[in-house]
Amino acid sequence: MANTDITKPVDLTSHAEGTGPLRSTRPLYVDFMPPCNSACPAGENIQAWLSHAQAGNYFEAFQSIVEDNPFPGLMGRVCVKPCETGCNRNHIDNTVNIHAVERYIGDEAIKEQWPIRCTAKPSGKRVLVVGAGPGGLSAAYQLARMGHAVEIFEASGHAGGLLWSGIPDYRLPKEILDAEIQRIVNMGVKIRLNYKVKDIQEEKTAGKFDAVYLAIGAQLIHSENFQQDNSVYIRDAFSFFQEVKTNSSPYLRKKVVVYGGGKLALYLSRIIKRFGSEAAVYFPGDKKLMPAYDYETEDALAEGVDVQLLKSINKIENKKITLENTKVEKGKVVGLGTFETIDADILIMANRQESDSGFLRNINTIKVNEDGTVQIDAQRMTGEEGIFAGGDMLPGENRSATIAIGHGKKAARYMHGYLLKDPYQKPDKHPTAGYRKLHMWYQTDAPQKTQEKLAPTEAIKSFEEIIAGLPEPSVRFEAQRCLSCGNCFECDGCFGACPENAIIKLGKGNRYKFNYNACTGCAVCYEQCPCHAIEMIPEPVNSTNDVEK
Repeated sequence: MANTDITKPVDLTSHAEGTGPLRSTRPLYVDFMPPCNSACPAGENIQAWLSHAQAGNYFEAFQSIVEDNPFPGLMGRVCVKPCETGCNRNHIDNTVNIHAVERYIGDEAIKEQWPIRCTAKPSGKRVLVVGAGPGGLSAAYQLARMGHAVEIFEASGHAGGLLWSGIPDYRLPKEILDAEIQRIVNMGVKIRLNYKVKDIQEEKTAGKFDAVYLAIGAQLIHSENFQQDNSVYIRDAFSFFQEVKTNSSPYLRKKVVVYGGGKLALYLSRIIKRFGSEAAVYFPGDKKLMPAYDYETEDALAEGVDVQLLKSINKIENKKITLENTKVEKGKVVGLGTFETIDADILIMANRQESDSGFLRNINTIKVNEDGTVQIDAQRMTGEEGIFAGGDMLPGENRSATIAIGHGKKAARYMHGYLLKDPYQKPDKHPTAGYRKLHMWYQTDAPQKTQEKLAPTEAIKSFEEIIAGLPEPSVRFEAQRCLSCGNCFECDGCFGACPENAIIKLGKGNRYKFNYNACTGCAVCYEQCPCHAIEMIPEPVNSTNDVEK
């Protein structure tokens, strides 16, 4: 900060021009992190693609999205939307309907068959990805964009992982998933189906792969220990999904109990309702421990699913399930020793997903936890050289497709650095532009455009998609509700407000710069900037005036 004694008159005759010596602070154009971008587990530059959508340039919006996430149509439907929770518009009215805009862009890309711009030169390196779920597909996609040859080995008969086997059509139509997977195949990624890896080191050597990414997901259900006499038909969630693809008759007009508290359990219960059966969900924990989001529980309740908390299975006898009442102490479920009995024809187990990673236990350098998750280092690598992992295979993570996609992208960057012997350095993250940083001087009243939704009584009659997309005018309106938090959108507010004409316009898309010879440091530009793209910084010691570089 300039060292000026304000008790003495300042001799202006020694300064031919400018007001720098009189300033204690000067304005500076900055870029902060928008809260939507910061909250996105896939690392999308949401604000950037929303700006293209504002102008109706959906092709460029699509190109911006797929730099980080190859599944806009998919994620516009199934993402749990942390970006919208973080959106600063929540402090004004309600969030920008980000997922609806992304869905529209994704659907347009499929309809118009938009190609992905990709110009990377072949690297000569080969990568094996184990698992064709969202994490594996994301990693393969990003590695292909970087010029590497990628093959995916998938144990099941269809790519998509839990997106294919665990999300019902009423939430995600399979033609959307298939179209976005095909786009990755069109980039040269090879997918080998019905091939379960049993020895990863052998596969790596035999295929002459330079690196491996493990993304096998969590398609096992933890085995519960209780007595039962086989009077109730018991299936785990994934066996159920596989069975009903070809034969749903065992589940028609039955009394079905689903045991679990995640979105998987709620998906199951809502499928059961569509089979004309009674569906009840029981979970041993309380609402705080329940992994499912509130809106998922509310949707299930609206469709007639009975959801009961603090109930654990004790035993099954004579077509009756005995449940023990529980409580939660210090984050753990404790039985109370009191019981109740319910009738049931079928029990579907959906509590505590685990990874089928037993084939890794013979590699001493890879630490495999009891639930099948593995340990990785800061470079996303396991203890075995050249073998990386992510998604549901990692401990301590909330499981979602968005997180898996983000893990795949991050791993691809570290793998790229590993393959080229040029380690990836994670860049510093800009500070987040919270609502208190904004200076909202203009009218912002613009109620959210909401998507049409089937009434619950209609929804349970079929597997028709429940939530509809927005029409194009509403999509553009939603994009235009974005406040551009933390980044200049050339509103000309600073230019018009500056009393000294110290701001120079650089032309559309190039923003502005300051003429510090004219700037007095009055901070009017800072105070009126609605998105906090201007910061007042201490005047540098021995500063010279000039135009901002």
